[in-house]
Amino acid sequence: MSTTDRAPVVIVGGGPAGSLLALLLHRAGIESVVLELRTREHVLERVRAGVIENGSADLLRSVGLGDRMDVEGLRHEGVNLAFRGQLLRIYFTGLTGRHVVVYGQTELQKDLYAAIDAAGVPLIDEAEDISVSGAETDSPTVSYLKNGVPRTIHCDFVVGCDGAHGITRDYVPAHRRVAYEREYPFGWVGVLSETPPVRHELIYANHERGFALCSMRNLHRSRYYVQGLAHDRVEDWPDQRFWEELKARLPEGPANDLVTGPSLEKLVTPLRSWVSEPMSHGRLFLAGDVAHVVPPTGAKGLNLAISDVFYLSEALSGFYSTGSGAGLEEYSTTALRRVWKAVRFSWWMTMMMHRFPGTSEDFDRKLQTAELEFLFSSESAQRSMAEQYTGLPF
Repeated sequence: MSTTDRAPVVIVGGGPAGSLLALLLHRAGIESVVLELRTREHVLERVRAGVIENGSADLLRSVGLGDRMDVEGLRHEGVNLAFRGQLLRIYFTGLTGRHVVVYGQTELQKDLYAAIDAAGVPLIDEAEDISVSGAETDSPTVSYLKNGVPRTIHCDFVVGCDGAHGITRDYVPAHRRVAYEREYPFGWVGVLSETPPVRHELIYANHERGFALCSMRNLHRSRYYVQGLAHDRVEDWPDQRFWEELKARLPEGPANDLVTGPSLEKLVTPLRSWVSEPMSHGRLFLAGDVAHVVPPTGAKGLNLAISDVFYLSEALSGFYSTGSGAGLEEYSTTALRRVWKAVRFSWWMTMMMHRFPGTSEDFDRKLQTAELEFLFSSESAQRSMAEQYTGLPF
């Protein structure tokens, strides 16, 4: 027994990108159905980015998602760079008039679920064996299993928001798809702890022993990272080793102020830059991590997903309101232009702040030193970093 349905837009993936796109389309009067492989609980358990760019925050507010973010989120008007025992604050607001908001992706996802539920947008979780047919035609279909029952949705457009391990990217023919990738020879060892942040703004540290990052989820819960080896395992980093290593990589002031505690969660994250082009094929469009992944150094992953779905919602709105497909035809080029700028910034931050093992280590270290000394001494360089960190315009 099978069931057939119809919807103008089918969105594969119910994370932030897919949920936000569904909400944007609803506000434009366009119906959609969201299919998510996992349960809602599983999606909410995923710990992800928490730095929201200025423009991303404005967009979220424009669709009614700003109330809790503005109350519970942390407004950051700057970020700190540590090098050779010194701490430099990049003052975003003074340099650009903008700021970022630290608001965990889990909290944003809760807000998105509440909003699409209130709007009556159908989100079908535990949708298994999702497949796409007819992307090259005017009437694609998406098939899946729900509780063992085969279902098919006929639609006008399919949007893949199903993440780095998603299936929708594979429906762009191999002969058209080009992947650009750079893997970094290290990973981040991350710890979540029920401790107050060491500073009220983030600290990125460049140290002889390797990179470190002091971040937070709220005023009582902190997120810390240290650079480890690419093949490290969580078991290689007991809490005592982690805290000792983090303290060693921080300037004296933050190191003395650091409050340690048992880790609530510990993970090792490999770093890579990766982009798949194009981000569309026929009536299939890709948004978010299914099309591009950046190292977390620049805090761009979630924000790129938000800009992608903004561009796509505008293009789909134009199609349904005027019949013009120009925006859809330009979507991949438009989105990739911003993607590559974010890839460059994330690469720059990663290259500047980490230790790179290998035969050119001494040369690379000299370049890092020159880059950081220039940044510490130049207001223009600091303004450039602030402009990119707080987010380029959509």
